[in-house]
Amino acid sequence: MAYTLMSGTHAPVRVWTDPAGIEPDATRQLRNIGSLPWVDGVAVMPDVHYGKGATVGSVIAMRQAISPAAVGVDIGCGMSAVRTSLTASDLPDDLGALRRSIEDTIPVGFAKYNEPVDPGQVRGLDETGWDGFWTRFAELDPTVAPLQGRAHSQMGTLGGGNHFIEICVEQGGADAGRVWLMLHSGSRNIGNELAQRHIAEAHGLPHNADLPDRDLAVFLAGTPQMAAYRRDLWWAQEYARRNRAVMVALLCNVLRDAVPHVTFDESISCHHNYVAEETYGGVELLVTRKGAIRAGAGDLGIIPGSMGTGSYVVRGRGNLDAYCSASHGAGRRMSRTKAKKTFSVRDLAKQTAGVECRKDAGVVDEIPGAYKDLETVMAYQTDLVEVVAHLKQVVCVKG
Repeated sequence: MAYTLMSGTHAPVRVWTDPAGIEPDATRQLRNIGSLPWVDGVAVMPDVHYGKGATVGSVIAMRQAISPAAVGVDIGCGMSAVRTSLTASDLPDDLGALRRSIEDTIPVGFAKYNEPVDPGQVRGLDETGWDGFWTRFAELDPTVAPLQGRAHSQMGTLGGGNHFIEICVEQGGADAGRVWLMLHSGSRNIGNELAQRHIAEAHGLPHNADLPDRDLAVFLAGTPQMAAYRRDLWWAQEYARRNRAVMVALLCNVLRDAVPHVTFDESISCHHNYVAEETYGGVELLVTRKGAIRAGAGDLGIIPGSMGTGSYVVRGRGNLDAYCSASHGAGRRMSRTKAKKTFSVRDLAKQTAGVECRKDAGVVDEIPGAYKDLETVMAYQTDLVEVVAHLKQVVCVKG
């Protein structure tokens, strides 16, 4: 669909959904963002909803500035997926045992490894530069130095909330029945700690004193605060990418142990909470995607739904009006607190029928009914992405 232009903002705010359907608090946030003097433009994705400082599902392009709260606290959070050679009939009959094997291999929730993962010992992990990556930890904000051991032990762990690991089956088309692996995770506690420190520092800077929302506080180019934030931001984004790469390799090995003849295609990986340096109209911009993926022409991306509704692998169309972006998922339609008050464990079991997953009170806040309709979200962004594969999960591991 064509975007709708929000009226009355300093910078253009382009909306890829029905503006009337955006919650009032999120609309207010978008207007606040569009009023900032550093903003070149905002692209609002169809999964948009209220967030801290900036809306989730927004792409904010700034000139010589970054708002750390607009990036969010789970720096580098994103998705990875890999297509396998298997079809659904190749999967073990006991999917419960397969789910338990994944949970036994990859720590979830607050759990971490007793001994950090040695990347050199992970079969199939195609990653280099680990020594240099960890050496750069000493260059980060010195207040996080005591967390280095924890950061090591959480490398290759899932986390909780809306993070997940899935085994999916492709729906329709020539490859119907093909098995995919998919996961969603980020920079774990270390990314959160770095983000919180920089957000607090930005709040106290004089040029942020009169903002419409203190959580839109920015760092400005050429300042030591900006340099420190970008250093830590890039490292945390790389941590998140490597974290997903380790888990993908471990997940492939779980499936390889269950079905030895399996082979795997190259993994797809995309951040959806991050900053990138990009140029539009000859202008160099710092593009923040908070709950959005890059969808440049030909870029492969992943747009998940909820734990019972499936996901899409997509290819970007390179829409410049959207800063080459697309939604990062279905997006929540109600808070976790409201979801727990609205739905029961029985509702969860009904809405995840046919999926091997947790069906207890601890994940009711992740029930499909708490999310927007994925098909509607996809229909609003046909000019941003084309569908490569429609996937439906048969196994879902939650934190």
